[in-house]
Amino acid sequence: MQMMTNRMIKFLLGLALTMAATACGGGSAPVTSAGSTSSSGITLNGAGATFPYPLYAQWAHEYGAASGVKLNYQSIGSGGGIAQIKAKTVDFGASDAPLKSDVLDSEGLIQFPMVIGGVVPVINVEGISSGQLKLTGTLLADIFLGKIRKWNDPSIASANPGLSLPDQDITVVHRADGSGTTWIFTNFLSAVSESWKSKSGSGTSVEWPSGVGGKGNEGVSSYVERVKGSIGYVEFAYALQNKMAHVLMENRDRSFVEPSIETFQSAAANADWANAPGYYLVLVDQPGARTWPITGASFILMHREQPDAAKALAVLKFFDWAYKNGEPSAKKLDYVSLPGTVADLVRASWTSRMSSGGKPVWSNSGS
Repeated sequence: MQMMTNRMIKFLLGLALTMAATACGGGSAPVTSAGSTSSSGITLNGAGATFPYPLYAQWAHEYGAASGVKLNYQSIGSGGGIAQIKAKTVDFGASDAPLKSDVLDSEGLIQFPMVIGGVVPVINVEGISSGQLKLTGTLLADIFLGKIRKWNDPSIASANPGLSLPDQDITVVHRADGSGTTWIFTNFLSAVSESWKSKSGSGTSVEWPSGVGGKGNEGVSSYVERVKGSIGYVEFAYALQNKMAHVLMENRDRSFVEPSIETFQSAAANADWANAPGYYLVLVDQPGARTWPITGASFILMHREQPDAAKALAVLKFFDWAYKNGEPSAKKLDYVSLPGTVADLVRASWTSRMSSGGKPVWSNSGS
């Protein structure tokens, strides 16, 4: 069951009524966008991360007010997005787990960041409201390892003096599909817990020591809402949309912080995109007293050699528009837009690293 705000549900239902079903199959409802007049009539297909889906849907809705281009984005998880772009069944893939430069080279792909957000532990615990429960990284790892099985465990109580914790079993909820959200979350657990790192490690899919799996951020949200005593992890927008109770997390500077635009921005403040091969960056466990420790970027994947220059250009025009005009919607949905300097770096990489028939798809002017 996919849990959304009434506004988002109405928006997606409206699109479903006005558009034919996408050829990609499965996932979320297609979203419509439009580029310049010259791109009118082109249909673009993308698939991948659920992490940025609420924002991509909103961007596409706004961009589509102009006319013409249909953008079908399937929210199927980062693993699915990577698989589909490798198989050339979509025009772009989306992943919260960046690919390293050697993998990009071997697959003939380019990668660029689009947006930054936070992964948030969410709970359904009797008598505990949002922002009341404090967890350290070690406690969070031990819960997901199955070492801590009760909410009134002494180690949790020690971090939460004065908070009434129930004698309630903990049910861990994790992703069942290949997921960039999982990649961000397990990278954090690996950074703060040697036990987690040695037992399960990090990746889009891992061997979970305990718990039940849900498909997509939507599936995890649904499980946590239904199962008493549960804890899971979702992208922040999903936690807000579903009015889920989130925890406070201790960061590297030993401060307990709320997830917010400001704490995500703090995590991204020192990101050195210019010197990151293929824009590969891990943003978890960054320093700063106001830093949310489970922060990550979401990336777009495209092929370097494009068989259809017009279609490739239409895709790039959409993302160019998002860099230039997407910040208000990003902020409204609690994502962080990339700085203009980073967008300029990305456009330069489009010019130098994507071609069709030996000619650049994108020029510095965007034409």
